[in-house]
Amino acid sequence: MHAYANPTRFLAIARPLTPWLTGLGLLLILIGCVAGLTMVPGDYKQGETARILYVHVPAAWLGMGGWTSLAIAGLVQLVWRHPLSGIAARAVAVPGMMFTALCLITGSIWGKPTWGTWWEWDGRMTSMLVLLFLYAGFIALTAGEDAQRGGGSLSRGAAIYAVVGAVNIPIINRSVVWWNSLHQGPSITLGGSSIDGALLWPLGLTLLGFSLLFGAIVLMRMRAIIAENRVAARMRRLADEEG
Repeated sequence: MHAYANPTRFLAIARPLTPWLTGLGLLLILIGCVAGLTMVPGDYKQGETARILYVHVPAAWLGMGGWTSLAIAGLVQLVWRHPLSGIAARAVAVPGMMFTALCLITGSIWGKPTWGTWWEWDGRMTSMLVLLFLYAGFIALTAGEDAQRGGGSLSRGAAIYAVVGAVNIPIINRSVVWWNSLHQGPSITLGGSSIDGALLWPLGLTLLGFSLLFGAIVLMRMRAIIAENRVAARMRRLADEEG
């Protein structure tokens, strides 16, 4: 892990990897969405509205996965003070929040014809909304740190916030089991899937595609933050020399 503490070593991998992740991710998303819309039958209960799962499920997965990554970065910052951990956390926060918002939006669109309501304060939807607020809080908390800390390590408070916020992830995951919920139960578990195989394979494509695209976005944001840090450091050196 510490081998890539040097930004130059990290960039040597991130630069060529980013376009590959972007291209392959977009291709898989396109194939999965086309297949999900045109090649597989509608759900026997929910009909055509169930097709939104090819976007909704990956969005939910990446909203939760994004915060898990953010919490790991916060933990690495607290324990090992890895130079790239704070940059990674900042890079994950914005796309993680965007996918969480996409999950809530597509869930509402799905819920209106299925449940007869755009929103219900049940465990799954409420805990996902809490996750959106957690992302917003983290972004606000770290907004002023780039200038104060050079865009590098997180403050101790921000790192602790990221780790503590991870408590919400298992709550989201188990909410439909713990509470009587309008939201359907878990469709995919370690024991198998309740989704028919004819509907499932496009979901695998969009899930992998969105995950690769998420990784590409994070790498692009990390590269941008590193570039900004280098420019800021160069400007400080010039100011010191002129002073």
